[in-house]
Amino acid sequence: MRSRLAARSTRLILAAAAVTALAATTTACSADDGANTGSGAASSSVASAGSGGSDNASTAKSGSNDSGSNSSGSTIKTASGDGGKSGYGQSCGTNDLDFTVTSKSQAGGYYLVTAKAKPGITCYLDINTPSVSFGSDADGVASPVGQGGEDPIKLTGSTAAYTGISPKTTNNDSGVEFENVIIGLSEEDPNPAELKLPEAATVDKPIVTNWSTNSAETIPVIV
Repeated sequence: MRSRLAARSTRLILAAAAVTALAATTTACSADDGANTGSGAASSSVASAGSGGSDNASTAKSGSNDSGSNSSGSTIKTASGDGGKSGYGQSCGTNDLDFTVTSKSQAGGYYLVTAKAKPGITCYLDINTPSVSFGSDADGVASPVGQGGEDPIKLTGSTAAYTGISPKTTNNDSGVEFENVIIGLSEEDPNPAELKLPEAATVDKPIVTNWSTNSAETIPVIV
């Protein structure tokens, strides 16, 4: 009888130990499952956020590129439209032009100056009236009479601009002789051209017309 009770007690102890072990295993599995579930959810959330972030970054990049492209195109178009100039193009410099001087008999005699762009050059006469003088004294500076005039005049190829210079406008015997005339495209021209006259001219109160593409408009007279 005593051995039977001992055997039964042993079986009960073993059964209790098995139940305890099973309970512990179940608890551990539940904890692991929960951890795995949490990890999986966290990973899924991160992946979703990463995907959304990638899409957003792609969208932002695309928008940035589109905007930059439009802005750049507009700038290039504007720069191309006016070539960096606020108007019509390159202004003529005296050294861009070839000048010739011809003696004319109308209106008591005057000099017709013809200006053409040098080969390969296209430029504009921005200032209507040339700066003309005989010698360096103020008495030799020609006064503008306002005849003719086109502003601006585009010079290229065979296109010519004309101005008329009358060296003497007084009815007396006074005056100083000069063999050259100095012409600039403005009063501030740093490189005026000195042109040889067909013959020596007696200069006294000279006058000059505006530039014109019609030489008939450049016969200088006092008005």
